[in-house]
Amino acid sequence: MSNRESAELHHEQEYIDHLYARVDALRRQAAEAVEEAQAPDGNTRQARVERDVRLAERSGRLAALNAVDGSLCFGRIDLTDGTSHHIGRIGIRADEREDPERTPLLIDWRAPVARPFYLATGHTPMGLRRRRHLTTRDRTVTELHDELLDLRDAERTGHEDPTGDAVLLASLDAARTGRMSDIVRTIQAEQDRIIRAPHRGVLVVEGGPGTGKTAVALHRAAFLLYEHRELLAKRAVLIVGPNPAFLAYIGEVLPSLGETGVLLSTLGELFPGLEARGTDTPQAAAVKGRAEMAEVLRRAVRDRQQVPEPGEPLIVPHDDGDLVLDWHLVDEAREAARATGLPHNLARPHFAFRVIDGLTAQLVERIGADPYGGPNLLGPDDVAQLGKAVADSPEVHEAIAALWPRLTPQEFVADFLAEPTHLPEDDAAAIRRPVTAPADWTPADVPLLDEAAELLGEDDSERRAAAEAERQERIAYAEGVLEVARGSESFEFEDTESEILAAHDIIDAERMAERHEEADHRTAAERAAADRTWAFGHIIVDEAQELSPMAWRLLMRRCPSRSMTLVGDPAQTAEEAGVGSWSDILAPYVQDRWEHTRLGVNYRTPSEIMEVAAAVVRAERPGFEAPSSVRSTGTRPWTRQVPGDLPAAVAEAAVSDTPEEGRLAVIAPRRLHEALAARLPDVTAGAEPDLTRRLVLLDPRQAKGLEFDRVLVVEPAEFGASDLYVALTRATQSLGVLHEAPLPPALAGSLAAQEPVPAAGRQG
Repeated sequence: MSNRESAELHHEQEYIDHLYARVDALRRQAAEAVEEAQAPDGNTRQARVERDVRLAERSGRLAALNAVDGSLCFGRIDLTDGTSHHIGRIGIRADEREDPERTPLLIDWRAPVARPFYLATGHTPMGLRRRRHLTTRDRTVTELHDELLDLRDAERTGHEDPTGDAVLLASLDAARTGRMSDIVRTIQAEQDRIIRAPHRGVLVVEGGPGTGKTAVALHRAAFLLYEHRELLAKRAVLIVGPNPAFLAYIGEVLPSLGETGVLLSTLGELFPGLEARGTDTPQAAAVKGRAEMAEVLRRAVRDRQQVPEPGEPLIVPHDDGDLVLDWHLVDEAREAARATGLPHNLARPHFAFRVIDGLTAQLVERIGADPYGGPNLLGPDDVAQLGKAVADSPEVHEAIAALWPRLTPQEFVADFLAEPTHLPEDDAAAIRRPVTAPADWTPADVPLLDEAAELLGEDDSERRAAAEAERQERIAYAEGVLEVARGSESFEFEDTESEILAAHDIIDAERMAERHEEADHRTAAERAAADRTWAFGHIIVDEAQELSPMAWRLLMRRCPSRSMTLVGDPAQTAEEAGVGSWSDILAPYVQDRWEHTRLGVNYRTPSEIMEVAAAVVRAERPGFEAPSSVRSTGTRPWTRQVPGDLPAAVAEAAVSDTPEEGRLAVIAPRRLHEALAARLPDVTAGAEPDLTRRLVLLDPRQAKGLEFDRVLVVEPAEFGASDLYVALTRATQSLGVLHEAPLPPALAGSLAAQEPVPAAGRQG
C-alpha cells in the first residue's frame, strides 16, 4: 500500500473513531435521559402523560443508537465546492458545548443532501467530484473504494474503483447469514427512486427474483418514517409478510437502520388474540378467499336474527301468566333493529327494547283491561313497574338470546364453518370443519374473522360499565384514605395562627384515584398489534400477489388513507386464492388511482441459474421477460436422477455442498420432509425453521423471499410452475437438482442446454 493510500485510510479511521466517540457519548446521554424520564414532574395525569411521551421518545432514541453500531458510516461525498459529507445510517451532529453551530458529523442516508451518493454518475455528477465507499469491520476501516465523477479532477488516492461496482459485487458474493442485510450501502438508482417516492396513495413495486424488491420496501419504510416522523410514529407502519420464517429473515433490517417502531406480521397474526397456525387445503383456502364470502357471511349473520314460524309462537313463562312472542311481534322488532343500520351486536339492544316493550304491552292489556270496555285501569307508574319486571325476567332474556344472540367473531365463524350456508355444496364441503376447542384457525380464516367482527360489532357497554364501576371503587377507596387522614389530624396547634396543609387540602378523591390508574407504556406498534380497529399510517405488503380478495378487505380496513406499498411478482403466484393481477386487487378500493413501477435487474441470481428458471416460466408464458442478472459465477446448475433411496442421495449431496461459510437450503415437497430430516445432518425444518443454521429444509412456499448461497431442489416434478420458479431462484452461488421422477420437460430441456459439468460427490 502506498503512502497516499495509507494516509487516506488513516484519515478515515480517525474520522470513524471520532464518530463512534460521539455515538458512545450520545448513548450514555440517552440512557441517562431514559432513567430521568421514568419519574414524572408532578402527580397530575398530565404530568404522567408527558412522562410517558418523553420515555417513549428517549427509549426510541436509545434503541436506535444501540442498533446502528455496525457499519455506522459507509460513505463520503466530496463536492466540487470543496465541502465533504460523510453518509451513514443515522444523522449525528457535533456536541453543542464544543461546536455551538452543531455541525453535522454524519448525514442520515435518507436526507436530501445524501441522495447524490446513490444517484450521481459521471454523466450527471450532481455536484460531486468524488464518491467514496467505506468498508468497516466492527469499528475498523478495512477498505476504501473511490469513484471520480468530475473527470477534470486528476487527483488520485490509490483507492480508485474503475467500474464503481466493487462494493456491490462484494456484497452480492458475501456468504449469507440466514438474515437479510440492509442494502443502504449499495442502493442502486432504480431502487432509490422507489424508496424516496412521494408518500401518497398506493405504489406497486413489481420485480422478479433477486431484484431486491423486499429490501427496497423495507428501506422505503425507513425513509417514510424519516420524512413523516410525526404522523407515522403515532399511526405506526405495518409490514405484512408471507410466513413467520420470512419475518424472522427480515427482522433485523429496520433496526439496523435505526427504526424500531414498525409492526411486522403475517396475515395469520392480524386478528388480536389468536395466531392462525392451522393449514387449509388449496381448495378450502381458495373458497374462503373469494370476494363473495363477504356477502355469504352477511347473509349468515342475518340468519342468526330469527323469528318464530307463523302459528308457532314462542311461549315465555312469567309470574303474571305466560307471555307470547309471535311472528308479528318479533318480525316488527327485528325490522326496527335492522333499520338502525348498526352491526348485529350493536343493533341487539334495539331488538330487545322492542321485544320487551311488546311483552309489557301484553301484560298491561291483560292485567289492566276494564271488563266493561273502559280505558285501561293501570297508571304510568304501574306500566313502568310491569316493564321493569319484564326487563328483569331471566326467561325473557333467554328468549331474546335465542332469537337475536350476542355473538363473537370466533363463535360465529366456527359455527359457520361447521355448517356452511349460502354456498354451493362443493364449496361448502371444501371448507366444512367441525367445531373444536380451541379452534384450529388457519390464515385463510383470519379475513373471515375480521369480516365477522365488522358485521357483528362489539357491544362494549358491559366493559365500559365494568370500567366505570372499577373507577368508582378507586374513588371510594381514595375517599376512605382521605377520611382516615382527616381523622388522624393533630390539633396540637389549633390555637396558633400557623396553617398546616393536609392531604385533603391539596387533592380530592377523584384525582387521587387517577394517580393509581395504570399507564400504557406501549409503543404505537404494540398498541396497534392489540387493536383490530387500528388505522395504520402506511402498510407494506410483501408477496402481495398471493393475498386473496378477502385478505385485501382486511388490509384496506387497516389503512383508510390507502397509503400502501405493495411488493410482488405475478409470475410467483402460487396460492389458488391469490389475485395475481394488480388491477383486480386495487380496482375495488382505488379504481385506477395507483402507481406501478418495475425492478428489472437481478442482483441475487447468477445468469447461469436464471436462464434455467426463466425457461420454466416461458413454457407456460412465452412472452415472459426475466430480470437481467448482473453477474455470472461460471458455475452451471447440475442435475442427477436417483434410481432409489432419494433421501440418502440428498443427504450425500448436502454434505458435499454445505459451505463452510454461508447457507445451504434443501427445497423439497412437504411429503418428503420427514424422511429427509432423518437423513440430513443438523438440519432445521418445520413451520419456523432457524434460517441462521448452515443447513435448512424448506418447501417452495416457505422459501419465498429468502436467499441462500447454495440450493438443492428435490423432486421438482411435484412442484407447480410458480413454486418451481421460486425454488430455482433462491441461490446466490450454485444450484443442484435431485430427482427420482422424470423432470418437467421445460426444466429438463433447460438443464440439458446448460451442459452441466458434474461435481465430485454428485454422481452415484
